[in-house]
Amino acid sequence: MSQRNKNKLTATGKSLTRQQLLFASVMTFFTCVITYLLWGFITAKSALLGGLIAIIPHFIFGLSAFKYSGATKAQQVVDAFYKGEKVKLLITAILFALTFKYFTIVPLALFTVFCLVMITSLLTPIFLKH
Repeated sequence: MSQRNKNKLTATGKSLTRQQLLFASVMTFFTCVITYLLWGFITAKSALLGGLIAIIPHFIFGLSAFKYSGATKAQQVVDAFYKGEKVKLLITAILFALTFKYFTIVPLALFTVFCLVMITSLLTPIFLKH
């Protein structure tokens, strides 16, 4: 399979990942601004950390998940997705642990924005459907 065809096959997945990351980043930003205006700096910082804990692993997953494409590389595609998901879960757990250890946070804000960003990633294809 030529490099050009491979790029076409993975382009859709990469494009969706970029859209999800952009949408999640915008959602995190606006949520942090609103949180800051309503409840102050520590709550807004907690919201930002919750958003980052969702966005960073998703970004890393996007880098690893779309390395391969095509019928001849089907097993490599599946393996890349499984490996990417494992790494994503591990990084998420590490980021939560580091956040709870090193930052003064408001847990409700952290988990609310984390969940909001995770749900946003699932709903992005519906909102941005062409």
